[in-house]
Amino acid sequence: MGWSARFVLLGDVISSVETFLNVFFILYGLVIFVYIITSWLRLPYSVTLNRIQRFLYDVCEPYLRVFRRLLPATGPLDLSPMLALISLGVIDRFLIWVLDHFH
Repeated sequence: MGWSARFVLLGDVISSVETFLNVFFILYGLVIFVYIITSWLRLPYSVTLNRIQRFLYDVCEPYLRVFRRLLPATGPLDLSPMLALISLGVIDRFLIWVLDHFH
């Protein structure tokens, strides 16, 4: 395997990692968005809905808790999900930028 083939393979791996990270951050942002929406709505009790809400809580709450510690309490308005989504976008762009420099 020559050097050019190794660089092509490395470029393909980096491209795949970039795509994976981009899709992961988009999906995690959507999961946070769904968690926010379901926290606003009062859903009827159902075993299935309860499991979905519990899953969303278990997946989103540890990440959102970090931002709830950083932001001061603003009464009934919780701005931590907005800051969490913005930071997800910044982290995504930063990691893509770092990976682009390896090409």
